[in-house]
Amino acid sequence: MTQVETTAQLDPHGIAKLARGCSIEINVQDVPHLEKSRALLPAGKKVYVSHLPKQEWQQTLEACRAVTAVGFDPVPHIPVRLLDDERTLDNLLARAVSDGAREVLLIAGDYPQPTGPYASVADVLRTGKLKAHGLQRVSLAGHPEGHPKVALAEIRRAEIEKAHLAYDAGLETTLLTQFFFEAQPFLDWTAQLRADGVKARLVGGLCGPASIATLFRYAVRCGAGPSIRALGARPTSLMKLIGDHGPENVMQDLANARMAQPGLVDGVHMFCFGGFLRTCEWLQRVGGTD
Repeated sequence: MTQVETTAQLDPHGIAKLARGCSIEINVQDVPHLEKSRALLPAGKKVYVSHLPKQEWQQTLEACRAVTAVGFDPVPHIPVRLLDDERTLDNLLARAVSDGAREVLLIAGDYPQPTGPYASVADVLRTGKLKAHGLQRVSLAGHPEGHPKVALAEIRRAEIEKAHLAYDAGLETTLLTQFFFEAQPFLDWTAQLRADGVKARLVGGLCGPASIATLFRYAVRCGAGPSIRALGARPTSLMKLIGDHGPENVMQDLANARMAQPGLVDGVHMFCFGGFLRTCEWLQRVGGTD
């Protein structure tokens, strides 16, 4: 595969454009900070609400309600292997919609066995329940660098299958990736998916500003791929070992690639390992105004 050239400065305003259009992720502990974030993020910002191990569905729904209340667009994570039965799925989707959600992120979840009838995201998509409950959009997980517990061929097969199922169901579909620290693996992945006929939006997961130590810790915990080497590969990063490392370099590469080959990069998503408000402040500073 021909690699996309990412080093030439093709779009000096590309980072700002990506920052203004990006989505962001919170966990339930971030809910008290939502009011302050209103001064930092534009109204209607897409805010994904994570569902961590041992978290109750009710906590996720309450967080969605809080996101809606401050004028943002909530997208709850739904690990399908935690759904006990069809009734649980129906109730969860109905309540999510009533709490302001117009989109959900379906993930399998890193659980060895499903607690109910849904072992994969494809199982839920085949039910047609998202449209039945009034949802018009869905996000799905992507893994450009593979998954530490699943064979790469199976990951790619599942990504293509669920993207086609969602598209065929009439859902506006986004493939949202695990975080990475250099652009090329993501760009190779998007090019391959386009070649395989995937029409979904392709959005790259990036880490907001955080210390190198924090980023390494989350990268190891979440099974980040080989791009983890980029954390220590550039001198500017090494000089910030006691400060924050932001995603400026990889965002510039993505912006350049988007200018060079439209259709490969549809946007970015921010994981807030260094703090939700800190990431909001960074986005405001980098994104500026339209």
